[in-house]
Amino acid sequence: MENFKNKIAVVTGGGTGMGRELVRQLASEGCHVAMCDVIEENMIETFETVSKESPDITITKHICDVADEDQVMNFKNEVLDQQDTETINLLFNNAGIGGGGSFVAGPVEEWERCFAVCWYGVYYCSRAFMQHIVDSDEGHIINTSSVNGFWATLNGVPHTSYSAAKFAVKGFSEALIDDFRVNAPHVGVSVVMPGHIGTSIAENTGKILGGERSDEDYEKVKENMIKMGMPVHNFSVEQIKEQIKENAEAFKNNAPTSSEQAAEIILSAVKKKEWRVLVGE
Repeated sequence: MENFKNKIAVVTGGGTGMGRELVRQLASEGCHVAMCDVIEENMIETFETVSKESPDITITKHICDVADEDQVMNFKNEVLDQQDTETINLLFNNAGIGGGGSFVAGPVEEWERCFAVCWYGVYYCSRAFMQHIVDSDEGHIINTSSVNGFWATLNGVPHTSYSAAKFAVKGFSEALIDDFRVNAPHVGVSVVMPGHIGTSIAENTGKILGGERSDEDYEKVKENMIKMGMPVHNFSVEQIKEQIKENAEAFKNNAPTSSEQAAEIILSAVKKKEWRVLVGE
């Protein structure tokens, strides 16, 4: 796929971060884009920005929780209808959240929510759109794994759900290589392995996991921070809240690689048919 002009792409998690930049850069190259997100205000911001920057392309926005199979099937039907197509060329399985760090001490619901978004989101969307990619003249699936799909560690901090999901995404993507060679040789696959990229994943995770934390919840967060060696022994609940917010902002703003740079690397790799895409430190 030497260029993306007049192709049709689907991007999950298009509201912020790498997803937003993928939508922007694809559109700037003349690619029609259908994007989804579970946080509507983020997606509207992307939609309005890209519509102004690339007024001649067809961009559609869709609310979809990729961890819900029924919502994914509805998303697919909306895409085909609103893009007026029966085929798509590019599927970027980009949506992801954090959470579910400890398998031992963490809430089961949080663990399963993170795993569902990061793994089942890839699976459900791939299932939903697969035939429409295979039926295209030229297709490519791009799955976002992580550096934590290589190493299931985060400087000694428990990171079990996210790591398990990202290992699954990596393995699935590698297995698709042989599957496509046999059954759909005109379709490519890339697995993206980002390091620390400047995204809003930390902020969005809190919104998606939902629910207002109680003071007791923040005390548990404080205990975990102390275990990690952070000097918060004398912090109040309000100070802990502020620390969490600062950490999320620092993750995005102080990253060695920006979302814009990451998207450029990914799209360049797709054009070169690279199956493994290493992004950032």
